[in-house]
Amino acid sequence: MKYTFSSFALLALATVFFAWTTPPSDAWQQKVDATLLVKAKSQAQVDFVVLFAAKPDLSAARSLSTKTEKGAFVYQSLRASAEQSQAATRLWLRERSVKHQSFYLVNAIHTKGGLDLIQALAERSEVRQLIANPSVQLDLPEQQNVADYRSPEDVEWGIAQMGADQVWNMGYRGEGVTVAGEDTGYEWRHPALINAYRGWDGSTATHDYHWHDAIHFISPLHGDPAPDPSLNPCGVNSLEPCDDNNHGTHTMGTMIGEDGNNQIGVAPDAKWMACRNMERGYGSPTTYIECFEFFLAPTDLQGENPRPEMAPHVINNSWSCPEIEGCNASNWNLMDEAVNNLKAAGIVVVVSAGNSGPGCESVSTPAAMLENSFTVGATNSSDGIAGFSSRGPVTADGSGRAKPDISAPGVAVRSAVRNGNYSSFNGTSMAGPHVAGLVALLISANPNLAGQVDLIEDIIKSSAVPRTTTQECGGIPGSEIPNNTFGYGRIDAVAAIEAALTVTSTAPQPTELVRVAVAPNPFSETTTLTLEGLTGPTQVRVFDAAGRELWAQRVEADRGQVLTLPLAEQAPGLYFYRVESGARGFYGKLLKQ
Repeated sequence: MKYTFSSFALLALATVFFAWTTPPSDAWQQKVDATLLVKAKSQAQVDFVVLFAAKPDLSAARSLSTKTEKGAFVYQSLRASAEQSQAATRLWLRERSVKHQSFYLVNAIHTKGGLDLIQALAERSEVRQLIANPSVQLDLPEQQNVADYRSPEDVEWGIAQMGADQVWNMGYRGEGVTVAGEDTGYEWRHPALINAYRGWDGSTATHDYHWHDAIHFISPLHGDPAPDPSLNPCGVNSLEPCDDNNHGTHTMGTMIGEDGNNQIGVAPDAKWMACRNMERGYGSPTTYIECFEFFLAPTDLQGENPRPEMAPHVINNSWSCPEIEGCNASNWNLMDEAVNNLKAAGIVVVVSAGNSGPGCESVSTPAAMLENSFTVGATNSSDGIAGFSSRGPVTADGSGRAKPDISAPGVAVRSAVRNGNYSSFNGTSMAGPHVAGLVALLISANPNLAGQVDLIEDIIKSSAVPRTTTQECGGIPGSEIPNNTFGYGRIDAVAAIEAALTVTSTAPQPTELVRVAVAPNPFSETTTLTLEGLTGPTQVRVFDAAGRELWAQRVEADRGQVLTLPLAEQAPGLYFYRVESGARGFYGKLLKQ
């Protein structure tokens, strides 16, 4: 087309006018959570998290044999990815004197600022999303005022019911295992806790690598007249373990506590380390993440010189991040990434289901609702479900995921509290520590299990005492195992230990297709087991839920052999199989309906 001078001039003027009247692009707003955007438009300063797009591939961790190898690989991969992808943004913030906190467990930066800062960060190409960092209030357990029924020699009812004291008689008390807790803090000098603290040698204490305080300021949600650290009995940035609430000390006591006749802990010979993630009951996603990151690679008290080889075997998390307090679909992925990365590093993440029962779909908050969290419901001394215990399925994220995974004692649980005292509490907060203690017992009985998160969780689920209910949640009858009330049932320490002792190898599988396939599963009469890719002498065994061997056969496998498991005469319930072929070991569940 040919333009005359006058028509070209008119077109140019129209273009200039259009460009002048078109509002600036708001594409950056698509990266900002709507909740954060609303806050930033009405407040001069808002607390937020910047998520970066880069994510390392951690899948190779599955092929590593030991927990130490897994932890080192995950730490190095995450640290390198964060340092590279955050470098330009961190320099930009420093040049403008913007205070910020960098994370690598999740690739993120925590900072504060106004709408201008949010826009500038959202416009950076390496930034994936900006989300709010809301303050979250602890769902405190109910204090149970009950008569002290114990004689001086009694263990607590939950420990006896799960059979932990019988496991002690077998010679396994958690030795060689480290448990961790992030909570309101911990009274490390409590008589029931001090001897198990990893930083105590019997005469002196060192808190490097054993303790971290993620509380750096007083929460404004308390409504204090001024944000004075003296308002908190622990202050802020405490250089030694301290509990400002009782909740954390109580949970740790259930994991490892012992003081003479006060046999309150499941794994009394395990060691513990800890992190404070709440200020008098108020935490936030970043305080939770800061503690999780410390557990991946513990540091000295200055936050320097990380050592992933000192990471715990299991972390107890008796807290939640509810939507009503600001945790929503925009920031759930922050917690999800943290839990996934810890699991890749070989750490079991135990999470209390929550106290929002008895309705279905009440497991609705992170970290309990997440796929890779080992979620725990609460039972009472009659082996029934506690009315307050949250139920599945998870509908908050649209997954329909079955939860809880397992259940444990959580009603009238007596444990340690501040000032050297003891008290009984109700809550799934009390159930989770029983499971974390059981993890310690399993690894002390079979150190080969260290770092094998899926295998540990499968053992606990498959060895649980099946518990059913008339309640149907998510279309799954309460008569089925698992169900959305109890999960796979109530933990059984003796059966779990017996199952753990059958595991002779946890060597990683090769990259070629070598696996064991079971079909159908669940089954009604018999089921078949296919040895895909296996060759040579192979031992196949089937056990019941109590760890008793029901059937065994030795075969000369030849890449694809199919075996029919003779379970037609067995009662409906949970069973598990073990296949050993050379250095390879395979373990799995069987469910007969």
